[in-house]
Amino acid sequence: MVNLSQLREFMNRQSEKDRGNKTIEITGKSINEALLNASIELGIPVKDLEYEVIQKGQKAMFGVGDKEWKLFVYEGTELVAADSVVENLSVEDFGDITEKRDANGEVFVRLTHDGAYIKVTKAVGRGKMANEKNALDLVLKRGVTKYDSSMISKVVKRAENRWVKVGEFDYNPINDATMTVDIVDMEMKVYMEVSPPRLGGADLSKENIKKILENNGVYFGIKEDIVKEFEDRPQYSTSILIAEGQKPVNGNDAQIQYHFNTDHKNVSLKEEDGRVDFKELNLIENVVAGQVLAKKTLPEKGVNGKTVTGKNLPAKSGSDTVIQIGKNVKLSEDGTTAISEINGQVMLLSGRINVEPIYTVNGDVNLQTGNILFLGTVIIKGSVLDGFSVKAAGNIEVKGNVGKCILDAEGDVIVHQGILGKNGGKVRSGKSVFSKFIEHAKIEASEYVMVNEGILHSNVDANKKIICQGRRASIVGGNLRAAEEINAKNLGSIAGTETVLEVGYDPLSKEKLVNCEKNKMEIEKELEEIELNIKTLLNLKKVQRKLSEDKEANLQELTGKRDTCLAELEQVNVEMNEIREHLDALKKDGKISASEKVFPGVKLYIKDAFLEVKNEFKFVTFILEHNTIRITKYEAIEEEFKRRVV
Repeated sequence: MVNLSQLREFMNRQSEKDRGNKTIEITGKSINEALLNASIELGIPVKDLEYEVIQKGQKAMFGVGDKEWKLFVYEGTELVAADSVVENLSVEDFGDITEKRDANGEVFVRLTHDGAYIKVTKAVGRGKMANEKNALDLVLKRGVTKYDSSMISKVVKRAENRWVKVGEFDYNPINDATMTVDIVDMEMKVYMEVSPPRLGGADLSKENIKKILENNGVYFGIKEDIVKEFEDRPQYSTSILIAEGQKPVNGNDAQIQYHFNTDHKNVSLKEEDGRVDFKELNLIENVVAGQVLAKKTLPEKGVNGKTVTGKNLPAKSGSDTVIQIGKNVKLSEDGTTAISEINGQVMLLSGRINVEPIYTVNGDVNLQTGNILFLGTVIIKGSVLDGFSVKAAGNIEVKGNVGKCILDAEGDVIVHQGILGKNGGKVRSGKSVFSKFIEHAKIEASEYVMVNEGILHSNVDANKKIICQGRRASIVGGNLRAAEEINAKNLGSIAGTETVLEVGYDPLSKEKLVNCEKNKMEIEKELEEIELNIKTLLNLKKVQRKLSEDKEANLQELTGKRDTCLAELEQVNVEMNEIREHLDALKKDGKISASEKVFPGVKLYIKDAFLEVKNEFKFVTFILEHNTIRITKYEAIEEEFKRRVV
């Protein structure tokens, strides 16, 4: 803040400065000309001058008796900040300083019909300043004998990069510089060639050049920078490109950008730990309902061109195209976007986008097909070989066998031959599993497992029924669990193979419950360790009154982990309660039936009741009565299940 005494001192300094300013009386044909002359006289830029008009200029008829402008001109007083404020300014307050290239000051001479003019530029960086001798030599070289040496000296000193009249010469318009114009290339280019002025002739100015071009019909594409450069540094007897037309630019055609791979010739293999997985061929392009499959960019309008004479050159606009769609694909209202209507495989067939809900393998699933992942139904006309996987959002149907591999379907799994798991294969179904036989495999089904010939040494879980009915239908070995019923022709074998059969609860939910209990124990153990560490740090804080920065950060981190663990524990408890409620709500006790024989070695569980078969039974059904497993007459399966077995 500037106080009153500082302001008074500042105003006094300004008054003293004003009294010392020089004032001159100057004349000119116009105010601008008078100010230019005053600028040279005072050695002060025009922008820093102030003036008062003493006499107004006036043009007389036919130029006889013209009255010039007469001015009082002096340096303007510019109010600036107080010294104390200026001293506090930093370099940053004045903006970035751009480093310039070194350049010498230059002198330019131009002769016009009304006299000789010079223009002087400042030196840049470490460049040399222009000098009076050089300026005078150039003026004399042009044949100017009547000149004002003091004016030349002032112009050189000021070096304001503007034309200033410094003398007169015997002007002869016949000897002016002459310019020829050549319009070529279908009126798209103009070349000029200038002959130098002879003694007493004038140079060409920017205005002269443009006027000559206009007189030759050139109105468009004039290169202003070249015109300006020529005025300062004329190039005589040289062909110079001075104007150029604008070529028309045709608009781009509409383009379709596909958001899926349209070329499956080149297979991209996945690498893991530096090893190539030849089973992951990624041949199927899965899409989901609502997914954008392609977008069209609209055609562009062309940009018209123009010749140097001003003629329009029309451009062509880009041509339009249409996104071709096939099955299960729709277009947006404006026709620019193709969208899938279903989950499935997207393909480009004969230029049309199709989404197929079914993916068909005409042979085996092997190294040629790779693993299959499909958001629809998969039909395999051959077998699934060992080590491969087939995953589908719909059904999986296999005409042949399934080896030691993984099948995972949200719908049904249908195997026309058999499942040979070799103690490593697994089949999971979001609905039911149908197969001729199952051997040494792990099976999970949300509804039914239905087998024609037999289930041997396998672990089978079904949320509803396990049905094994056929001419040789037997369940031998393994562990089978179903919520409602297990029904087979024979249970166990003459050799007394241990066969465990469980009914009366949801096996998958029970397995989830076991996993939840394990997870709960792990969370509680982690929470116990966190609580112990927090307690230790709080006790330390109580003793020392303040923890170090790293220990305080550790305390905050542990507190956050505790909150996370408590939230996870609460979520696990909710999930466990829901599973228990579901298991308790199961109304059916479940039953186990054999349409022919039950051999010793079979172990039966119905809910919490257990029975180990010691003797052979025929045509029996085991049920739960008063928490005890009781043997009754065989209860046949419903006809609908008999028809559904493969």
